[in-house]
Amino acid sequence: MQNFDIIIIGGGAAGFFTAINAAEINPNLKIAIFERGKEVLTKVKVSGGGRCNVTHAEFLPKELSTNYPRGEKELLGPFHSFMTGDTMEWFENRGIQLKIEDDGRIFPVSDDSQSVIDCFLQETQRLNIQVLKSHAVQAFQKEKDFWEIKTSKGDFSAEKMMLATGSNPKIWNMLKNLGHKIIEPVPSLFTFNIKDEKIKDLPGVATEAEVKINSKKVSLESKGPLLITHWGMSGPGILKLSAWGARDLEKLNYQFEIKVNWLPGNTSEEILIRLKDLKTKLAKQQVLKNAQFDLPKRLWRNLIVAAGITDGTPWADLNKNQLQNLSAQLTEAVFKVNGKSTFKEEFVTAGGVDLKEVNFKTFESKLHKNLFLAGEILNIDAITGGFNFQNAWTGGFLAAKAMSEY
Repeated sequence: MQNFDIIIIGGGAAGFFTAINAAEINPNLKIAIFERGKEVLTKVKVSGGGRCNVTHAEFLPKELSTNYPRGEKELLGPFHSFMTGDTMEWFENRGIQLKIEDDGRIFPVSDDSQSVIDCFLQETQRLNIQVLKSHAVQAFQKEKDFWEIKTSKGDFSAEKMMLATGSNPKIWNMLKNLGHKIIEPVPSLFTFNIKDEKIKDLPGVATEAEVKINSKKVSLESKGPLLITHWGMSGPGILKLSAWGARDLEKLNYQFEIKVNWLPGNTSEEILIRLKDLKTKLAKQQVLKNAQFDLPKRLWRNLIVAAGITDGTPWADLNKNQLQNLSAQLTEAVFKVNGKSTFKEEFVTAGGVDLKEVNFKTFESKLHKNLFLAGEILNIDAITGGFNFQNAWTGGFLAAKAMSEY
């Protein structure tokens, strides 16, 4: 049996970050990362469309924590110890220049996730951390003061063990056997499947919008960029709703209605007044031909048709009913959602180890000494925009500190 000081199970963002920081704090430690697959850091590779959205430009712990539908309260303390500014400094100290985009997302200047992966791999080599691929963990148990770990490639032991396996049901089951409570997982980031004439033939059209879930059982709304896709709707405005509504929407079997306001900040009454004004100002112009309110032309056209206004109709000919219909289509268009699609490859779940069973000063299990947990294995998830990675970096850093210091 091979012995280590620290064994980290899971070769993803949280696992690598923990290993590197632990080795830096205490270079004498013998550390190994076990990865069940043939490749490590696969989620880092595809995140942010292959650019790796490392974190988000939110620099106050309280504000940062509000982006976590599950974990908001628990992460507030940890964010006072390690958060966005620390993450940026960490990467920049290792030669990765970062940039903040207009929407607050932070990416490597290279726009390539491979630069983050290369950084991690170089650091593990420099610090003599063993990265053992194709080592699927089959069982682990505590024997006296050591964790004994059985893998597909042999048996190992370590004084301290960290689980950073994301939403891996097998590992969750092993933790259940150790007495941990697992909150059943449901998808957290997903797009809405919608078939509707109003958005037919509009994939690729993006605009700011307010979206409200139109259900007696669920009261949620969000504002942000909305992207029309071949399947329905996506973009930050929709993904925020999917994250906050993860459990409620699953109970509705992903069958519900949404109301979309294509002119955020405006009510239907306010828009009706502006439409009456346009009726006078643009009397001879055709309604369909000239998009108003800075809306994408194709979307404007479809909303005009949905309001019952035919091609060729001039503004002057719009009756009271048509003006009201158009105002409603612009500010409270109703869409029926029928199912969901996974958001790209960035599959995120709500669910995992019950947060009451974790000490958030160290990310150590309250049930088992020298068992640490970080990343998505915990019942923590965030909206899209780099927040899930920030959870991994913060948890990994604090766990590394605790594991290497005592």
